[in-house]
Amino acid sequence: MSSVPERSDIADEYTWDLADLFADDEAWEAAYEAVEERIGALSAYEGRVTESATTLAEALELRESIMRDVSDVAAYARMRRDEDTTNQRYQALTARSQSLAADASSAASFVDPELQELDRAALESFAEEVPDLATYEHYFDDTLRMKPHTRSAEIEALLADLSEVTGAASDVYNMLTNADMTFPAIEDPEGGERRITLSNFTKLQKHPDRAFRKRSYEAFYDEWDEYRNSVATAYKNSVKADRKLADARHYDSARAAALDGPNVPVDVYETLVGTVEDNLDVLHRHAELKRDALEVDELRMWDLYAPIAEGESPDLEYDRAKEYVIDAVEPLGDAYRDRMAEGLESRWVDVYETANKQSGAYSGGTYDSQPYILLNYHEDIASMYTLAHELGHSMHSELTSDEQPYVYSGYEIFVAEVASTVNEALLTRHLLETVEDERFRRHVLDEYLERFRSTLFRQTMFADFEHRAHELDAAGEALTPDRLDELYRGLKSEYYEPAKIDDRIAREWMRIPHFYRAYYVYQYATGISAANAIVDQITSEGEPAAADYREFLRSGSRAYPLELLETAGIDMSTSEPVEAAIDAYDAMVSEFASLT
Repeated sequence: MSSVPERSDIADEYTWDLADLFADDEAWEAAYEAVEERIGALSAYEGRVTESATTLAEALELRESIMRDVSDVAAYARMRRDEDTTNQRYQALTARSQSLAADASSAASFVDPELQELDRAALESFAEEVPDLATYEHYFDDTLRMKPHTRSAEIEALLADLSEVTGAASDVYNMLTNADMTFPAIEDPEGGERRITLSNFTKLQKHPDRAFRKRSYEAFYDEWDEYRNSVATAYKNSVKADRKLADARHYDSARAAALDGPNVPVDVYETLVGTVEDNLDVLHRHAELKRDALEVDELRMWDLYAPIAEGESPDLEYDRAKEYVIDAVEPLGDAYRDRMAEGLESRWVDVYETANKQSGAYSGGTYDSQPYILLNYHEDIASMYTLAHELGHSMHSELTSDEQPYVYSGYEIFVAEVASTVNEALLTRHLLETVEDERFRRHVLDEYLERFRSTLFRQTMFADFEHRAHELDAAGEALTPDRLDELYRGLKSEYYEPAKIDDRIAREWMRIPHFYRAYYVYQYATGISAANAIVDQITSEGEPAAADYREFLRSGSRAYPLELLETAGIDMSTSEPVEAAIDAYDAMVSEFASLT
């Protein structure tokens, strides 16, 4: 039976180095205790935030200092837990850090309501008196903008205290799927056994042996069926928490609340879904191409990930994948490329899947640390693309931290997913221009087609499912497992009309962790649309467009997302970027069809 290695089997150079945060658990404990003691100092400013310009500056500085320390404590605990989700020590540290973050947010919750007692003229006067306050101009604008949805200091403190409770459904789901669920081992085409995991399932679905794909598909979703009531209960409560929090802040819906946070108009969401669903014929062409390339009479759900390039992905060692990705970003400038290459040699990345490691991939870290990337690398082309994707996030964070003060060091997911998919697009163009091996090139083109399919179309389908589930809950309809299956199956049938839909695929919603972050998934689709347009500009205009893009990356959250994208020459208030992305996808489908 093929087994997942233990963490101790992995060489240090392929694991992340968390010493940039804390040397060890003892240092973490000391930091935890220190910041826990400092939280109480915030109370000295309650009722006094707008007393004077000096008092306001002091309150903001203290809050930021505490939140920076809290984020370091939380990041370390989470990443240690993610190394082995069954490790109860780090489960406990993570729980403690979540409580600490909730306490800090509660203690500071009076700041924004008090700040909203001022008007813009008064804040401008304060900034003239204490010039350091001029840095907060956009923050002040955003805070005043949110005044209609900000409650009293007492209620804000209560909502902050409840954050652990309102986020409990996600925690339950995460522990269930990463620590408690065990997927079966199945017979592989060589007569051995292969253990299915959350991390390797998609790779197994790309295997050239169709019977093996079917076995892995059925075994995987049959296991989910055993937990359908638990997962549906977790998701139902997540949706209800979204709605209750929206109600508490006087929003008409959870969607309105989620999109108003980053100041993205609801029209952007609706334009995305409408544009994609008006162009499902392009997705259907891809499905038909896959059916013909696989030489099957009927495309089944276990065929959707199968490559239309011949055989399995060429083997691709991690170190070679790094070289490809570094070379691919050369159009973004030497400084960008060299910084990324240096990071890859500085143990930014936790590379390989190990026993009980958190599934999937992400880019993390804090304002005061280096970036950190969690991967589950499987030595294939798909894993190389995941590396490029997460490095886009990490470089976004690096450039933002270099340029922006802490108050603007974060950035909304709406723009974050642009940075990651720009790297994917650059990687594709680089590989198709430089690699001569035809089999490798076909797999690259196939991989990018799949990423376009799964990012633009699949994530939009997810977004539609999520919104319809929220609408059902708002209308008082129970989100039972059967009702969620029915809803998901209907959308899957619409999007994948040329394929045969079966009962098992109706459970696919159960394995999507992003559903536990309200109205998150649509931003993957808007991100790839904007990224496609940016790479087109860099390709045609060269360094001037690359400079505009780097300025976008350095801006952090100093402006609202649509304004930031305008810096890079992209207008996401229209359907044009989405339509252009669909046209690019259509052209790639045609190109692959011509090759076969």
